[in-house]
Amino acid sequence: MYTGIRHLHSTLAYVLLAGLVISILYVLFAYLQNKGYNRKMALLGLICAHLQFVVGLITYFVSPYGIKNMSGESMQDSISRLYFLEHPLMMLIAVILITVGYSRAKRLPTPKKQNASVLIFYAIGLVLILSRIPWHAWPGS
Repeated sequence: MYTGIRHLHSTLAYVLLAGLVISILYVLFAYLQNKGYNRKMALLGLICAHLQFVVGLITYFVSPYGIKNMSGESMQDSISRLYFLEHPLMMLIAVILITVGYSRAKRLPTPKKQNASVLIFYAIGLVLILSRIPWHAWPGS
């Protein structure tokens, strides 16, 4: 079971990155060209982030590197610390920021402000996600 969940989580990481980049670029161009806010494009990034986070939570609880690996000894090992603390915490913060950007945009009065909200929060979320991906474990690394 763990192997299948791990592969799903790794595959969905590509979907998440693509969804966020597409959402950010679409909103950026809409912002620069003073076009209307497209909620469906912003929703693409939001859905990808939430789906990946749910699968990540499942992975965290069934993985030998997740919560089962939590100890003072693991805090001294950078790889163990990345898997059981840094990666999940940073992803939680990123998903919260993406959700805040989407929810905030729904309440803002003008399309320019809506696009700016999604652009800022999604970009910060993407940077946080990229900062804590375990690159050494990705295929081709």
